[in-house]
Amino acid sequence: MKKFFLPLIAIFALVLSVSCSSNDDGPIIDPDPDPVNNKLSGQITSDMTLTNDVIWELDGRVTVTSGATLTINEGTIIKAYAGQEASAAVLIIARGAKIEANGTADKPIIFTSIADNIALGQKFGTNLTENDRGLWGGVIILGKAKASLSGDALENQIEGIPASDTNGLYGGSDNADDSGTLNYVSIRHGGTSIGDGNEINGLTLGAVGTGTSISNIEVVANVDDGIEWFGGSVNVSNAIVWACGDDALDIDEAYSGTISNSVAILGNVSDHALEIDGPAGSLEGKFTLDGITLIGNTTTENGEYADLRDRAMGTLKNIYAVGFKADSDVELDNNAVAQNFLNGKLSFSNWTVSLPSGVANANDIFVEKTGEGETPIILNPSFTERAASWANSGNSGGANLSNFTWTYTQSKGAF
Repeated sequence: MKKFFLPLIAIFALVLSVSCSSNDDGPIIDPDPDPVNNKLSGQITSDMTLTNDVIWELDGRVTVTSGATLTINEGTIIKAYAGQEASAAVLIIARGAKIEANGTADKPIIFTSIADNIALGQKFGTNLTENDRGLWGGVIILGKAKASLSGDALENQIEGIPASDTNGLYGGSDNADDSGTLNYVSIRHGGTSIGDGNEINGLTLGAVGTGTSISNIEVVANVDDGIEWFGGSVNVSNAIVWACGDDALDIDEAYSGTISNSVAILGNVSDHALEIDGPAGSLEGKFTLDGITLIGNTTTENGEYADLRDRAMGTLKNIYAVGFKADSDVELDNNAVAQNFLNGKLSFSNWTVSLPSGVANANDIFVEKTGEGETPIILNPSFTERAASWANSGNSGGANLSNFTWTYTQSKGAF
């Protein structure tokens, strides 16, 4: 019996201690469960949910692999470390994977830098501005839809991801491919470079199909483009891009979806509001831009409305442009894209331009330029003269800006 004596005394003492320390609310229960491991790194190979009760940290290249779904609850904040070059912090949704990121106007999902002082339950931090760029990578979604690729290849490696990572491949033949949902998502302060001239966009969409739902998207202060489409057919609505270091909205490789009710706002180092390239292979596809507001400024060194290049084909309609410099233009870059205009593969309608000082008519901003050794081919009337049929001066039109009251951009008075 002696060997049981000490344990019995210990048990009696524990019971006495709990009894003496109790109050009207019952005993104090301690300790808390182990904290959530909130750091994301490497590959996500099975379904995972990010909750809004902890700030998640993105460390390096994080890839959701084929067959897995990453669900992100409304109001969730993800802060990314900077990383270096090929190890830059980036979230990749690989072909065959899905992201289900459903925020709300009151509780958007926010991707930002680890340097941002935004706290749980907040929509905005206070220590970073639209000029804080390149503090991490960005978000990349890759699908199996068609893209017009050089040499008529069926797949390609997305820019910003090293060629050694096969999870960076995009392209296929399924235009209805489903990569999930992005809704009320804000992406801020990204664009880390992984090499000379190879930066990551705020949101990259590589061959994303129509089964994917993308709406209410904000990209702020990215080093490279705000949103870039590489082929694919996904439709995007209510997107706003502000103060990126290159182009706001960039289209490549015969993207054939519709971008509607969206806004491009230039910052102090931005290039084009719109940069649009055509197919890189024989596959043709036509984009539609419908209900777009372009907001420029008079201080940006480049600051153009739009550059249409490399056999661009599609429709630009219901566009409102305001705030640009007198020498800003909408340009056809060479004979190939000018020929597409003549052939009806590239069209413009219902443009309203708030005229900069020194610009007499809205159609004056539309210019045909030429490549080396070329001469203009849109003649009698010229491209500028023909633009009078679709361009008028005015102070309204484009996107419905009331759809963007939830954004960081609006909170800073950018529109």
